[in-house]
Amino acid sequence: MKYLLLINQGDTPTPRDPEAWARLSEEEQKAVYADYRAINETPGVTPGVQMEAPEMATTVRVKDGKTLTTDGPFVEMKEALGGYLLFEADDLDAAIELASRIPAARMGGAIEVRPIVEW
Repeated sequence: MKYLLLINQGDTPTPRDPEAWARLSEEEQKAVYADYRAINETPGVTPGVQMEAPEMATTVRVKDGKTLTTDGPFVEMKEALGGYLLFEADDLDAAIELASRIPAARMGGAIEVRPIVEW
């Protein structure tokens, strides 16, 4: 079964926020990089990409046949999606175990594990 792991950054310090990132020790920063590298090398993982900050988003809706755009994200900034990856696993338990290894899960964020519908 394939799963999409949506990485919700929450309050997770990232290199994009130099002030928050600097609050982590050099050892903690290296551990975050090492964890993501190990996850991306896990069999069955197709790495996704990191996204720009939520304020760079454009939200698109169509109403009465007209395309409407709004600058910024639709969700609260704290809930904003920071990245994703795909994982082909035997079962949900394996996907949950992988999600628990994603640094954002233990540093203020959350990982949504969603099965992919295969047609």
